[in-house]
Amino acid sequence: MIKVKKGHLGTLVLLIVSLFATGANPLQKVDRPNIVWFVCEDISPMLPFYGDSTAHTPNLDKLAKESMIFDNCYTTVGVCAPSRSTIITGMYPTSIGTMDMRTAHDVFSLGKRTYATTSVGNDLAGNPIREYSAVIPENVKCFTEYMRAAGYYCTNNDKTDYQFAAPVTAWDENDRTATWENCPAGKPFFSIFEFQITHESKVWLNKNLPQTVSPKSVPLPPYFPEDSIVRQDVARVYSNIEILDKQIGKAIQKLKDAGLYDKTIIMFCSDNGGPLPRGKREEYDSGLKLPFIMRFPKGANAGRVSQMISFVDLAPTTLSLADIKPPEYMQGQAFLGSYKSAPRKYIFGSSDRFDEFSDRIRIVRDNRYLFVKNYHPELPPYKDVRYRKQMDMMMELLKLRDNGKLSGPTALWFRPTKTKEEFYDCQTDPFNMNNLIDNPEYADKIKELRIALDQWKLKVGDMAAIPEGQMIAQMWPNNTQPTTLNPEISIFKNTIQLTDSTPGSSIAYILSDKKIEPTIYNDWQLYHEPVKIGKVKYLYVIANRIGFKDSKIITKEFN
Repeated sequence: MIKVKKGHLGTLVLLIVSLFATGANPLQKVDRPNIVWFVCEDISPMLPFYGDSTAHTPNLDKLAKESMIFDNCYTTVGVCAPSRSTIITGMYPTSIGTMDMRTAHDVFSLGKRTYATTSVGNDLAGNPIREYSAVIPENVKCFTEYMRAAGYYCTNNDKTDYQFAAPVTAWDENDRTATWENCPAGKPFFSIFEFQITHESKVWLNKNLPQTVSPKSVPLPPYFPEDSIVRQDVARVYSNIEILDKQIGKAIQKLKDAGLYDKTIIMFCSDNGGPLPRGKREEYDSGLKLPFIMRFPKGANAGRVSQMISFVDLAPTTLSLADIKPPEYMQGQAFLGSYKSAPRKYIFGSSDRFDEFSDRIRIVRDNRYLFVKNYHPELPPYKDVRYRKQMDMMMELLKLRDNGKLSGPTALWFRPTKTKEEFYDCQTDPFNMNNLIDNPEYADKIKELRIALDQWKLKVGDMAAIPEGQMIAQMWPNNTQPTTLNPEISIFKNTIQLTDSTPGSSIAYILSDKKIEPTIYNDWQLYHEPVKIGKVKYLYVIANRIGFKDSKIITKEFN
Protein backbone atom coordinates (compact mmCIF):
# COMPACT_ATOMS: atom_id res chain seq x y z
CA MET A 1 0.00 0.00 0.00
CA ILE A 2 1.03 3.57 -0.61
CA LYS A 3 -0.55 5.75 2.02
CA VAL A 4 0.19 8.18 4.80
CA LYS A 5 -0.84 7.10 8.26
CA LYS A 6 -0.52 9.04 11.44
CA GLY A 7 2.76 8.15 13.13
CA HIS A 8 3.79 5.86 10.25
CA LEU A 9 7.42 6.06 9.07
CA GLY A 10 8.20 8.82 11.52
CA THR A 11 8.44 12.32 10.12
CA LEU A 12 7.60 12.46 6.41
CA VAL A 13 8.56 15.41 4.32
CA LEU A 14 5.76 15.74 1.77
CA LEU A 15 6.71 17.44 -1.45
CA ILE A 16 4.22 17.23 -4.28
CA VAL A 17 6.25 18.26 -7.27
CA SER A 18 6.40 17.35 -10.92
CA LEU A 19 8.71 15.50 -13.25
CA PHE A 20 7.07 17.13 -16.19
CA ALA A 21 6.30 20.49 -17.72
CA THR A 22 2.52 20.64 -17.27
CA GLY A 23 1.93 24.34 -17.34
CA ALA A 24 1.01 24.30 -13.63
CA ASN A 25 3.18 25.97 -11.03
CA PRO A 26 3.02 23.82 -7.87
CA LEU A 27 4.00 26.80 -5.72
CA GLN A 28 1.21 28.98 -7.03
CA LYS A 29 -1.90 28.87 -4.84
CA VAL A 30 -4.87 27.85 -7.00
CA ASP A 31 -8.34 27.11 -5.68
CA ARG A 32 -8.70 23.65 -7.18
CA PRO A 33 -11.79 21.45 -6.80
CA ASN A 34 -11.91 18.07 -5.12
CA ILE A 35 -12.70 15.35 -7.68
CA VAL A 36 -14.14 11.90 -6.98
CA TRP A 37 -14.75 9.12 -9.50
CA PHE A 38 -17.22 6.31 -8.78
CA VAL A 39 -16.33 3.59 -11.31
CA CYS A 40 -18.45 0.46 -11.50
CA GLU A 41 -17.84 -2.52 -13.78
CA ASP A 42 -19.58 -4.00 -16.78
CA ILE A 43 -22.84 -2.12 -17.19
CA SER A 44 -24.34 -0.42 -20.21
CA PRO A 45 -26.70 2.59 -19.88
CA MET A 46 -29.30 0.30 -18.28
CA LEU A 47 -30.39 2.83 -15.65
CA PRO A 48 -33.61 4.83 -15.15
CA PHE A 49 -32.10 8.14 -16.27
CA TYR A 50 -31.23 6.45 -19.57
CA GLY A 51 -34.79 5.17 -20.02
CA ASP A 52 -34.48 1.69 -18.46
CA SER A 53 -36.42 1.59 -15.18
CA THR A 54 -35.98 -2.14 -14.57
CA ALA A 55 -33.62 -1.60 -11.62
CA HIS A 56 -34.60 0.61 -8.68
CA THR A 57 -31.69 3.06 -8.20
CA PRO A 58 -32.82 5.98 -6.00
CA ASN A 59 -29.29 7.12 -5.10
CA LEU A 60 -28.03 7.21 -8.66
CA ASP A 61 -31.29 8.79 -9.81
CA LYS A 62 -30.90 11.60 -7.28
CA LEU A 63 -27.27 12.11 -8.28
CA ALA A 64 -28.28 12.18 -11.95
CA LYS A 65 -30.90 14.89 -11.37
CA GLU A 66 -28.10 17.16 -10.16
CA SER A 67 -25.62 16.09 -12.86
CA MET A 68 -24.64 16.45 -16.46
CA ILE A 69 -25.96 13.25 -18.07
CA PHE A 70 -23.88 12.29 -21.10
CA ASP A 71 -25.95 10.35 -23.60
CA ASN A 72 -23.02 9.42 -25.84
CA CYS A 73 -20.07 8.16 -23.80
CA TYR A 74 -17.91 5.33 -25.16
CA THR A 75 -14.91 3.37 -24.03
CA THR A 76 -12.10 2.46 -26.44
CA VAL A 77 -12.22 -1.32 -25.93
CA GLY A 78 -15.16 -3.39 -24.71
CA VAL A 79 -13.23 -4.97 -21.86
CA CYS A 80 -11.63 -3.68 -18.66
CA ALA A 81 -7.81 -3.77 -18.82
CA PRO A 82 -7.27 -2.05 -22.20
CA SER A 83 -10.04 0.39 -21.28
CA ARG A 84 -8.31 1.21 -17.98
CA SER A 85 -4.99 1.77 -19.74
CA THR A 86 -6.83 4.43 -21.74
CA ILE A 87 -8.25 6.04 -18.61
CA ILE A 88 -4.94 6.31 -16.75
CA THR A 89 -2.85 7.54 -19.71
CA GLY A 90 -5.22 9.49 -22.01
CA MET A 91 -3.91 7.32 -24.88
CA TYR A 92 -5.50 4.81 -27.25
CA PRO A 93 -4.42 1.25 -26.35
CA THR A 94 -3.43 0.47 -29.93
CA SER A 95 -0.95 3.36 -29.85
CA ILE A 96 0.88 2.29 -26.67
CA GLY A 97 0.68 -1.51 -26.90
CA THR A 98 -1.97 -2.14 -24.22
CA MET A 99 -4.79 -3.39 -26.47
CA ASP A 100 -4.63 -7.14 -25.68
CA MET A 101 -6.70 -8.48 -22.77
CA ARG A 102 -4.90 -9.21 -20.47
CA THR A 103 -1.12 -8.82 -20.35
CA ALA A 104 -0.70 -10.12 -16.78
CA HIS A 105 -2.25 -10.04 -13.31
CA ASP A 106 -1.48 -6.50 -12.19
CA VAL A 107 -5.18 -6.13 -11.44
CA PHE A 108 -4.91 -4.63 -7.99
CA SER A 109 -2.28 -2.45 -6.38
CA LEU A 110 -0.96 -5.50 -4.54
CA GLY A 111 -0.95 -7.58 -7.72
CA LYS A 112 1.99 -9.56 -9.04
CA ARG A 113 5.10 -7.79 -10.31
CA THR A 114 6.54 -11.04 -11.59
CA TYR A 115 5.40 -12.54 -14.86
CA ALA A 116 4.89 -16.20 -15.74
CA THR A 117 6.30 -17.57 -18.97
CA THR A 118 3.42 -20.00 -19.44
CA SER A 119 1.03 -19.16 -22.28
CA VAL A 120 -2.05 -16.99 -21.66
CA GLY A 121 -3.23 -17.43 -25.27
CA ASN A 122 -1.98 -17.25 -28.84
CA ASP A 123 -1.45 -14.29 -31.15
CA LEU A 124 -2.81 -14.15 -34.69
CA ALA A 125 0.32 -15.85 -36.00
CA GLY A 126 -0.29 -18.78 -33.65
CA ASN A 127 2.56 -17.91 -31.30
CA PRO A 128 2.00 -18.46 -27.55
CA ILE A 129 1.76 -15.31 -25.46
CA ARG A 130 3.47 -15.08 -22.09
CA GLU A 131 2.54 -12.71 -19.27
CA TYR A 132 4.18 -9.30 -19.55
CA SER A 133 3.93 -5.70 -18.43
CA ALA A 134 3.45 -3.40 -21.41
CA VAL A 135 6.35 -1.02 -22.00
CA ILE A 136 4.58 2.12 -23.15
CA PRO A 137 6.23 5.15 -24.83
CA GLU A 138 8.70 6.85 -22.52
CA ASN A 139 6.90 10.22 -22.52
CA VAL A 140 3.58 8.76 -21.36
CA LYS A 141 2.77 8.90 -17.65
CA CYS A 142 -0.16 8.07 -15.41
CA PHE A 143 -2.10 11.33 -15.44
CA THR A 144 -2.33 11.29 -11.66
CA GLU A 145 1.36 12.21 -11.50
CA TYR A 146 0.40 15.58 -12.97
CA MET A 147 -2.34 15.86 -10.34
CA ARG A 148 0.12 15.14 -7.53
CA ALA A 149 2.54 17.64 -9.05
CA ALA A 150 -0.12 20.35 -8.82
CA GLY A 151 -0.75 19.61 -5.14
CA TYR A 152 -3.51 17.00 -5.29
CA TYR A 153 -3.70 14.12 -2.84
CA CYS A 154 -4.49 11.14 -5.08
CA THR A 155 -6.06 7.87 -3.93
CA ASN A 156 -7.23 4.74 -5.72
CA ASN A 157 -9.53 2.14 -4.14
CA ASP A 158 -8.59 -0.25 -5.47
CA LYS A 159 -8.38 -1.80 -8.94
CA THR A 160 -5.64 -0.70 -11.32
CA ASP A 161 -5.46 -3.28 -14.17
CA TYR A 162 -3.57 -0.90 -16.45
CA GLN A 163 -1.78 -3.62 -18.46
CA PHE A 164 1.35 -2.56 -16.55
CA ALA A 165 2.21 -2.49 -12.85
CA ALA A 166 0.99 0.74 -11.27
CA PRO A 167 4.05 2.90 -10.56
CA VAL A 168 4.55 4.12 -6.99
CA THR A 169 4.58 7.68 -8.31
CA ALA A 170 0.94 7.48 -9.48
CA TRP A 171 -0.87 7.48 -6.12
CA ASP A 172 -0.57 8.69 -2.54
CA GLU A 173 -2.76 5.73 -1.56
CA ASN A 174 -3.44 2.70 -3.72
CA ASP A 175 -5.11 -0.17 -1.89
CA ARG A 176 -8.44 -1.43 -0.59
CA THR A 177 -8.53 1.15 2.19
CA ALA A 178 -7.50 4.15 0.08
CA THR A 179 -9.72 7.19 0.63
CA TRP A 180 -9.85 10.96 0.40
CA GLU A 181 -10.39 10.93 4.18
CA ASN A 182 -6.61 10.82 4.74
CA CYS A 183 -6.00 13.94 2.66
CA PRO A 184 -3.87 16.49 4.55
CA ALA A 185 -5.65 19.69 5.52
CA GLY A 186 -5.57 22.41 2.91
CA LYS A 187 -4.96 20.09 -0.06
CA PRO A 188 -7.46 19.17 -2.77
CA PHE A 189 -8.00 15.47 -3.44
CA PHE A 190 -8.62 13.24 -6.42
CA SER A 191 -10.06 9.86 -5.45
CA ILE A 192 -11.25 6.84 -7.41
CA PHE A 193 -13.58 4.29 -5.83
CA GLU A 194 -14.12 0.98 -7.59
CA PHE A 195 -17.42 -0.92 -7.32
CA GLN A 196 -17.09 -4.53 -8.44
CA ILE A 197 -20.59 -5.77 -7.59
CA THR A 198 -21.69 -5.46 -11.23
CA HIS A 199 -18.68 -7.29 -12.69
CA GLU A 200 -19.34 -10.14 -15.13
CA SER A 201 -18.18 -12.70 -12.55
CA LYS A 202 -20.92 -11.60 -10.15
CA VAL A 203 -23.51 -13.04 -12.54
CA TRP A 204 -22.45 -16.53 -11.45
CA LEU A 205 -20.86 -15.77 -8.08
CA ASN A 206 -24.06 -14.03 -6.88
CA LYS A 207 -26.56 -16.39 -8.49
CA ASN A 208 -27.67 -17.79 -5.13
CA LEU A 209 -28.32 -14.36 -3.65
CA PRO A 210 -31.96 -13.22 -3.48
CA GLN A 211 -33.17 -11.65 -6.72
CA THR A 212 -34.52 -8.16 -6.12
CA VAL A 213 -35.61 -7.85 -9.75
CA SER A 214 -38.08 -10.40 -11.12
CA PRO A 215 -36.83 -12.46 -14.07
CA LYS A 216 -40.28 -12.09 -15.60
CA SER A 217 -39.97 -8.29 -15.77
CA VAL A 218 -36.54 -7.86 -17.35
CA PRO A 219 -36.26 -6.63 -20.94
CA LEU A 220 -34.48 -8.91 -23.42
CA PRO A 221 -32.59 -7.51 -26.42
CA PRO A 222 -33.49 -9.17 -29.75
CA TYR A 223 -30.30 -11.25 -29.78
CA PHE A 224 -31.41 -13.16 -26.65
CA PRO A 225 -33.95 -15.99 -26.96
CA GLU A 226 -36.95 -16.27 -24.69
CA ASP A 227 -35.56 -18.68 -22.09
CA SER A 228 -35.88 -19.05 -18.30
CA ILE A 229 -32.11 -19.40 -17.70
CA VAL A 230 -31.43 -16.33 -19.83
CA ARG A 231 -34.02 -14.37 -17.84
CA GLN A 232 -32.51 -15.53 -14.57
CA ASP A 233 -29.06 -14.17 -15.42
CA VAL A 234 -30.42 -10.93 -16.87
CA ALA A 235 -32.36 -10.41 -13.62
CA ARG A 236 -29.15 -11.08 -11.66
CA VAL A 237 -27.46 -8.22 -13.53
CA TYR A 238 -30.27 -5.81 -12.64
CA SER A 239 -30.29 -7.09 -9.04
CA ASN A 240 -26.55 -6.41 -8.83
CA ILE A 241 -27.19 -2.87 -10.09
CA GLU A 242 -29.58 -2.35 -7.18
CA ILE A 243 -26.83 -3.43 -4.77
CA LEU A 244 -24.46 -1.03 -6.56
CA ASP A 245 -26.91 1.80 -5.98
CA LYS A 246 -26.86 1.21 -2.22
CA GLN A 247 -23.05 1.21 -2.24
CA ILE A 248 -22.96 4.47 -4.19
CA GLY A 249 -25.42 5.96 -1.69
CA LYS A 250 -23.10 5.16 1.22
CA ALA A 251 -20.11 6.69 -0.57
CA ILE A 252 -22.06 9.87 -1.27
CA GLN A 253 -23.24 10.06 2.33
CA LYS A 254 -19.61 10.06 3.52
CA LEU A 255 -18.94 13.16 1.44
CA LYS A 256 -22.07 14.80 2.80
CA ASP A 257 -21.20 13.94 6.41
CA ALA A 258 -17.78 15.55 5.91
CA GLY A 259 -19.34 18.69 4.43
CA LEU A 260 -17.64 18.01 1.09
CA TYR A 261 -20.54 17.06 -1.17
CA ASP A 262 -20.86 20.60 -2.55
CA LYS A 263 -17.10 21.09 -2.64
CA THR A 264 -16.45 18.11 -4.88
CA ILE A 265 -16.92 17.22 -8.55
CA ILE A 266 -18.39 13.70 -8.69
CA MET A 267 -18.24 11.43 -11.72
CA PHE A 268 -19.99 8.09 -12.16
CA CYS A 269 -19.37 5.63 -15.00
CA SER A 270 -18.75 2.00 -15.92
CA ASP A 271 -15.49 0.66 -17.35
CA ASN A 272 -17.06 -1.15 -20.33
CA GLY A 273 -20.40 -2.42 -21.56
CA GLY A 274 -22.73 -4.88 -19.88
CA PRO A 275 -21.55 -8.31 -18.69
CA LEU A 276 -23.91 -10.52 -20.67
CA PRO A 277 -23.10 -12.34 -23.94
CA ARG A 278 -22.71 -10.02 -26.96
CA GLY A 279 -22.13 -7.12 -24.57
CA LYS A 280 -18.72 -7.03 -22.92
CA ARG A 281 -15.84 -7.67 -25.38
CA GLU A 282 -17.90 -6.54 -28.39
CA GLU A 283 -17.23 -3.50 -30.55
CA TYR A 284 -20.91 -2.72 -30.93
CA ASP A 285 -22.74 -0.21 -28.76
CA SER A 286 -23.52 -3.10 -26.39
CA GLY A 287 -19.81 -3.30 -25.52
CA LEU A 288 -18.64 0.29 -25.91
CA LYS A 289 -21.51 2.61 -24.93
CA LEU A 290 -21.56 3.50 -21.23
CA PRO A 291 -23.40 5.46 -18.56
CA PHE A 292 -21.56 8.64 -17.61
CA ILE A 293 -22.72 11.45 -15.35
CA MET A 294 -20.85 14.31 -13.69
CA ARG A 295 -22.10 16.40 -10.78
CA PHE A 296 -20.66 19.82 -10.06
CA PRO A 297 -21.03 21.50 -6.65
CA LYS A 298 -24.63 22.56 -5.96
CA GLY A 299 -25.79 20.86 -9.15
CA ALA A 300 -24.30 23.45 -11.49
CA ASN A 301 -24.52 22.67 -15.23
CA ALA A 302 -27.05 19.85 -14.66
CA GLY A 303 -28.86 18.56 -17.74
CA ARG A 304 -28.54 16.20 -20.67
CA VAL A 305 -25.52 16.39 -22.96
CA SER A 306 -25.58 14.90 -26.46
CA GLN A 307 -21.88 15.58 -27.15
CA MET A 308 -19.85 12.43 -27.87
CA ILE A 309 -17.06 11.69 -25.40
CA SER A 310 -14.52 8.88 -25.26
CA PHE A 311 -12.66 7.32 -22.36
CA VAL A 312 -9.47 8.65 -23.94
CA ASP A 313 -10.83 12.08 -22.98
CA LEU A 314 -11.11 11.38 -19.24
CA ALA A 315 -7.48 12.07 -18.32
CA PRO A 316 -7.18 15.43 -20.13
CA THR A 317 -10.65 16.46 -18.92
CA THR A 318 -9.81 15.71 -15.28
CA LEU A 319 -6.60 17.71 -15.60
CA SER A 320 -8.53 20.52 -17.25
CA LEU A 321 -11.10 20.56 -14.42
CA ALA A 322 -8.17 20.86 -11.99
CA ASP A 323 -6.83 23.82 -14.02
CA ILE A 324 -3.82 21.77 -15.14
CA LYS A 325 -2.87 21.96 -18.81
CA PRO A 326 -2.97 18.45 -20.33
CA PRO A 327 0.36 17.42 -21.88
CA GLU A 328 0.55 17.69 -25.65
CA TYR A 329 1.14 13.97 -26.19
CA MET A 330 -2.29 12.94 -24.85
CA GLN A 331 -4.56 11.72 -27.63
CA GLY A 332 -7.77 12.53 -25.78
CA GLN A 333 -9.29 15.99 -25.61
CA ALA A 334 -10.78 17.84 -22.66
CA PHE A 335 -14.55 18.21 -22.90
CA LEU A 336 -14.82 20.39 -19.77
CA GLY A 337 -12.66 22.74 -17.72
CA SER A 338 -10.04 25.41 -18.35
CA TYR A 339 -8.60 23.65 -21.40
CA LYS A 340 -11.84 22.51 -23.01
CA SER A 341 -11.54 21.50 -26.67
CA ALA A 342 -14.05 21.60 -29.51
CA PRO A 343 -16.48 18.64 -29.49
CA ARG A 344 -15.17 15.51 -31.14
CA LYS A 345 -16.74 14.29 -34.39
CA TYR A 346 -15.84 10.62 -34.10
CA ILE A 347 -15.38 7.82 -31.57
CA PHE A 348 -12.74 5.15 -32.24
CA GLY A 349 -12.46 1.66 -30.78
CA SER A 350 -10.49 -1.55 -31.09
CA SER A 351 -10.71 -5.28 -30.42
CA ASP A 352 -7.72 -7.61 -30.31
CA ARG A 353 -6.92 -10.55 -28.02
CA PHE A 354 -9.45 -11.45 -25.33
CA ASP A 355 -7.88 -14.04 -23.03
CA GLU A 356 -7.08 -17.07 -25.19
CA PHE A 357 -8.67 -15.78 -28.44
CA SER A 358 -7.17 -13.22 -30.82
CA ASP A 359 -8.82 -11.16 -33.54
CA ARG A 360 -8.36 -7.64 -34.90
CA ILE A 361 -11.30 -5.26 -35.31
CA ARG A 362 -11.40 -1.47 -35.54
CA ILE A 363 -14.45 0.81 -35.36
CA VAL A 364 -15.37 4.43 -35.92
CA ARG A 365 -18.67 5.93 -34.86
CA ASP A 366 -20.25 9.33 -35.30
CA ASN A 367 -23.40 10.51 -33.54
CA ARG A 368 -25.55 8.11 -35.55
CA TYR A 369 -23.59 5.56 -37.57
CA LEU A 370 -21.15 2.78 -36.70
CA PHE A 371 -18.52 1.47 -39.13
CA VAL A 372 -16.67 -1.78 -38.32
CA LYS A 373 -13.55 -3.08 -40.08
CA ASN A 374 -12.83 -6.78 -39.60
CA TYR A 375 -9.21 -7.65 -40.39
CA HIS A 376 -9.97 -11.36 -40.07
CA PRO A 377 -13.42 -11.96 -41.57
CA GLU A 378 -12.65 -15.67 -41.67
CA LEU A 379 -12.99 -15.76 -37.87
CA PRO A 380 -16.42 -15.98 -36.19
CA PRO A 381 -17.83 -13.07 -34.15
CA TYR A 382 -18.30 -15.35 -31.12
CA LYS A 383 -15.17 -16.18 -29.15
CA ASP A 384 -15.39 -19.25 -26.94
CA VAL A 385 -13.73 -17.57 -23.94
CA ARG A 386 -13.49 -20.02 -21.03
CA TYR A 387 -14.02 -17.34 -18.39
CA ARG A 388 -17.45 -16.38 -19.75
CA LYS A 389 -18.60 -20.00 -19.86
CA GLN A 390 -18.96 -19.97 -16.08
CA MET A 391 -22.21 -18.09 -16.74
CA ASP A 392 -25.29 -20.34 -16.85
CA MET A 393 -26.77 -18.21 -19.60
CA MET A 394 -23.70 -18.62 -21.84
CA MET A 395 -23.85 -22.39 -21.54
CA GLU A 396 -27.57 -22.30 -22.25
CA LEU A 397 -27.01 -20.29 -25.44
CA LEU A 398 -24.37 -22.78 -26.59
CA LYS A 399 -26.75 -25.66 -25.88
CA LEU A 400 -29.53 -24.00 -27.87
CA ARG A 401 -27.10 -23.30 -30.70
CA ASP A 402 -25.85 -26.87 -30.83
CA ASN A 403 -29.44 -28.17 -30.85
CA GLY A 404 -30.40 -25.89 -33.74
CA LYS A 405 -32.83 -23.88 -31.64
CA LEU A 406 -31.41 -20.43 -32.40
CA SER A 407 -32.51 -18.56 -35.50
CA GLY A 408 -32.67 -15.04 -36.87
CA PRO A 409 -31.26 -12.39 -34.49
CA THR A 410 -30.48 -14.95 -31.75
CA ALA A 411 -28.23 -16.93 -34.12
CA LEU A 412 -26.45 -13.94 -35.68
CA TRP A 413 -23.63 -13.80 -33.08
CA PHE A 414 -22.79 -17.46 -33.79
CA ARG A 415 -22.40 -17.10 -37.58
CA PRO A 416 -19.23 -18.88 -38.80
CA THR A 417 -17.55 -15.86 -40.41
CA LYS A 418 -17.77 -12.07 -40.56
CA THR A 419 -17.97 -9.67 -43.48
CA LYS A 420 -14.90 -7.51 -44.13
CA GLU A 421 -16.85 -4.43 -43.12
CA GLU A 422 -20.03 -3.69 -41.21
CA PHE A 423 -22.18 -0.58 -41.08
CA TYR A 424 -25.08 0.20 -38.74
CA ASP A 425 -27.61 2.97 -38.26
CA CYS A 426 -27.57 3.18 -34.46
CA GLN A 427 -30.65 5.39 -34.39
CA THR A 428 -32.99 2.97 -36.15
CA ASP A 429 -31.01 -0.13 -35.12
CA PRO A 430 -29.74 0.46 -31.53
CA PHE A 431 -28.72 -3.20 -31.11
CA ASN A 432 -26.56 -3.15 -34.28
CA MET A 433 -28.21 -6.17 -35.88
CA ASN A 434 -28.85 -5.00 -39.49
CA ASN A 435 -25.60 -4.69 -41.45
CA LEU A 436 -26.09 -2.03 -44.15
CA ILE A 437 -22.60 -2.21 -45.63
CA ASP A 438 -23.91 -3.13 -49.11
CA ASN A 439 -26.76 -0.61 -49.13
CA PRO A 440 -25.92 2.03 -51.78
CA GLU A 441 -28.04 4.59 -49.94
CA TYR A 442 -25.24 4.88 -47.36
CA ALA A 443 -22.25 4.81 -49.71
CA ASP A 444 -21.16 8.39 -48.95
CA LYS A 445 -21.38 7.95 -45.18
CA ILE A 446 -19.52 4.62 -45.35
CA LYS A 447 -16.76 6.28 -47.38
CA GLU A 448 -16.54 9.13 -44.87
CA LEU A 449 -16.18 6.79 -41.89
CA ARG A 450 -13.76 4.51 -43.71
CA ILE A 451 -11.50 7.51 -44.42
CA ALA A 452 -11.85 8.76 -40.83
CA LEU A 453 -10.76 5.36 -39.50
CA ASP A 454 -7.75 5.21 -41.82
CA GLN A 455 -6.68 8.73 -40.84
CA TRP A 456 -7.02 7.93 -37.14
CA LYS A 457 -4.83 4.83 -37.49
CA LEU A 458 -2.18 6.84 -39.32
CA LYS A 459 -2.29 9.55 -36.67
CA VAL A 460 -2.12 7.46 -33.48
CA GLY A 461 -0.53 4.27 -34.82
CA ASP A 462 -1.66 0.68 -34.47
CA MET A 463 0.77 -1.64 -32.74
CA ALA A 464 -1.43 -4.65 -33.55
CA ALA A 465 -0.18 -4.47 -37.12
CA ILE A 466 2.44 -6.99 -35.94
CA PRO A 467 1.65 -10.19 -33.97
CA GLU A 468 1.54 -9.73 -30.21
CA GLY A 469 4.47 -12.09 -29.67
CA GLN A 470 6.64 -9.90 -31.89
CA MET A 471 5.49 -6.79 -30.02
CA ILE A 472 6.44 -8.40 -26.70
CA ALA A 473 9.88 -9.23 -28.08
CA GLN A 474 10.38 -5.57 -28.89
CA MET A 475 9.23 -4.49 -25.42
CA TRP A 476 11.19 -7.21 -23.60
CA PRO A 477 14.39 -7.92 -25.57
CA ASN A 478 15.64 -11.49 -25.17
CA ASN A 479 12.37 -12.29 -23.37
CA THR A 480 13.58 -10.34 -20.34
CA GLN A 481 11.84 -7.43 -18.70
CA PRO A 482 14.07 -4.33 -18.85
CA THR A 483 15.10 -2.77 -15.55
CA THR A 484 15.10 0.87 -14.53
CA LEU A 485 18.57 2.12 -13.70
CA ASN A 486 19.29 2.99 -10.09
CA PRO A 487 18.78 6.67 -9.25
CA GLU A 488 21.71 8.80 -8.16
CA ILE A 489 21.75 11.00 -5.05
CA SER A 490 23.63 14.29 -4.79
CA ILE A 491 23.74 16.37 -1.59
CA PHE A 492 24.79 20.00 -1.33
CA LYS A 493 24.09 22.39 1.54
CA ASN A 494 21.46 20.18 3.18
CA THR A 495 19.64 19.78 -0.14
CA ILE A 496 19.06 16.55 -2.05
CA GLN A 497 19.06 16.26 -5.82
CA LEU A 498 17.93 13.00 -7.45
CA THR A 499 18.64 11.92 -11.01
CA ASP A 500 18.07 8.82 -13.11
CA SER A 501 19.47 7.86 -16.50
CA THR A 502 16.55 5.75 -17.74
CA PRO A 503 14.55 7.75 -20.34
CA GLY A 504 10.94 8.17 -19.25
CA SER A 505 11.48 7.15 -15.64
CA SER A 506 9.89 8.76 -12.60
CA ILE A 507 11.57 9.04 -9.20
CA ALA A 508 10.01 8.65 -5.77
CA TYR A 509 11.45 9.08 -2.31
CA ILE A 510 10.81 8.72 1.40
CA LEU A 511 12.36 10.88 4.12
CA SER A 512 12.14 9.35 7.58
CA ASP A 513 13.59 9.87 11.04
CA LYS A 514 13.48 6.09 11.60
CA LYS A 515 15.19 3.28 9.77
CA ILE A 516 12.68 1.20 7.82
CA GLU A 517 12.67 -1.65 5.33
CA PRO A 518 10.79 0.04 2.48
CA THR A 519 8.95 -1.84 -0.25
CA ILE A 520 7.02 -0.61 -3.26
CA TYR A 521 3.98 -0.34 -0.98
CA ASN A 522 5.35 2.34 1.38
CA ASP A 523 4.62 6.07 1.40
CA TRP A 524 6.53 7.23 -1.65
CA GLN A 525 6.53 10.88 -2.67
CA LEU A 526 6.99 12.18 -6.19
CA TYR A 527 10.36 13.88 -6.85
CA HIS A 528 10.95 16.85 -9.13
CA GLU A 529 13.27 19.46 -7.70
CA PRO A 530 15.88 19.60 -4.95
CA VAL A 531 14.50 18.66 -1.53
CA LYS A 532 15.61 20.03 1.83
CA ILE A 533 16.76 17.27 4.17
CA GLY A 534 15.60 18.93 7.39
CA LYS A 535 16.18 16.89 10.54
CA VAL A 536 15.39 13.46 9.13
CA LYS A 537 18.00 10.70 9.26
CA TYR A 538 17.14 8.42 6.34
CA LEU A 539 16.42 8.85 2.64
CA TYR A 540 15.02 6.09 0.44
CA VAL A 541 14.84 6.51 -3.34
CA ILE A 542 13.36 4.39 -6.13
CA ALA A 543 12.99 4.94 -9.89
CA ASN A 544 10.50 3.42 -12.32
CA ARG A 545 9.81 3.44 -16.03
CA ILE A 546 6.37 2.06 -16.89
CA GLY A 547 6.69 -1.55 -18.03
CA PHE A 548 10.22 -1.87 -16.61
CA LYS A 549 11.23 -3.46 -13.34
CA ASP A 550 11.66 -0.92 -10.59
CA SER A 551 15.20 0.07 -9.74
CA LYS A 552 16.72 -1.04 -6.47
CA ILE A 553 15.70 0.98 -3.46
CA ILE A 554 18.69 3.20 -2.62
CA THR A 555 19.20 4.13 1.04
CA LYS A 556 21.07 7.15 2.36
CA GLU A 557 21.70 7.76 6.07
CA PHE A 558 22.50 11.27 7.30
CA ASN A 559 24.73 12.17 10.22
